[in-house]
Amino acid sequence: MQTEERPRAAVQHNPWRAQLQPYSTPDPKRTWLDLATSVLPYLLLWPAMVWSLDVSYWLTLLLAVPASGFLLRTFIMFHDCGHGSLFVSKRANTWVGRFTGLLVFTPYASWRHSHAVHHATAGDLDRRGEGDVPTMTVAEFNAASLPVRIGYRLFRSPLILFTFGPIWSFTVYPRLINRNMRPRIRNSVLITNVVLAASIAAVCWLIGWQAFLLIQGPMVLMAGGAGVWLFFVQHQFEDTYWETTGEWTYADAALRGSSYLKLPQPLKFFSGNIGLHHVHHLSARVPNYKLQAAHDDLEVFHDVPVLTVWDALKAPRLKLWDEERGRIVTFREARQPVAKPVPA
Repeated sequence: MQTEERPRAAVQHNPWRAQLQPYSTPDPKRTWLDLATSVLPYLLLWPAMVWSLDVSYWLTLLLAVPASGFLLRTFIMFHDCGHGSLFVSKRANTWVGRFTGLLVFTPYASWRHSHAVHHATAGDLDRRGEGDVPTMTVAEFNAASLPVRIGYRLFRSPLILFTFGPIWSFTVYPRLINRNMRPRIRNSVLITNVVLAASIAAVCWLIGWQAFLLIQGPMVLMAGGAGVWLFFVQHQFEDTYWETTGEWTYADAALRGSSYLKLPQPLKFFSGNIGLHHVHHLSARVPNYKLQAAHDDLEVFHDVPVLTVWDALKAPRLKLWDEERGRIVTFREARQPVAKPVPA
């Protein structure tokens, strides 16, 4: 369930704030180009997919591939609005965020809150649980009951994480309301749910519910699966950073606990450069199209954890944070004793 009240990390000084400031101002022309190369093609492909249903469903699935890419890119626009980095105007970020939120089935104010908690607490062992991938320590897993251990194993399996995960993350979980939510967050969820229900009902009335599911279903799985994978590998790599609150720092969490995922150009485009996650976490106000320049220009980013696509594909095998080893390990590694240093 979604929750509103969470312990937050103390606001800490960012020694690189001044260096990042030149990259933190949105460029209006580039912003509108981003929207024209994400939202617009996604909306144009929808009627093309409706038409393709009368030709061949294989053609529909073929069109669903680029449409899923543009849907993922639309989520990045929504994401940047939530950080106030797509437009200079707060009002523009809010209204474009609300609109793109409908396209990605996510209430804007609610997601913006939970994602802000993620940025404020990523890598903090004492503040896990909101806006992150649930991760247990080895000690917690060993002390848990059998049903909890089975449930955790199932959840962390790639089959569940990247198939049912997108359905839960983008269609079910954002619909839920918790009584502890503040009115603004609750209203965000309620209004989004009502508008989505009315919009989907209208589309189903025009083309039929079967056609809607045949078109939207594959895109939720492909775009959602890619989004969950990207979010997962950006913090769940072998030498990632976790510390207790007393030892945790915002800068270390960004520079050591957020990966630089090197993607080929087409994937960089559709993912809105989110692979440069270390830059994004050090300053969320840098627009997606300036992340690469900030990385290239500033020396602080030249020694961050780098992942290849192959590294990222192997990352889901990692399951538990091992406090003794200081890294995330597989279930098999967690069962093995920690090697003790040999006395000199």
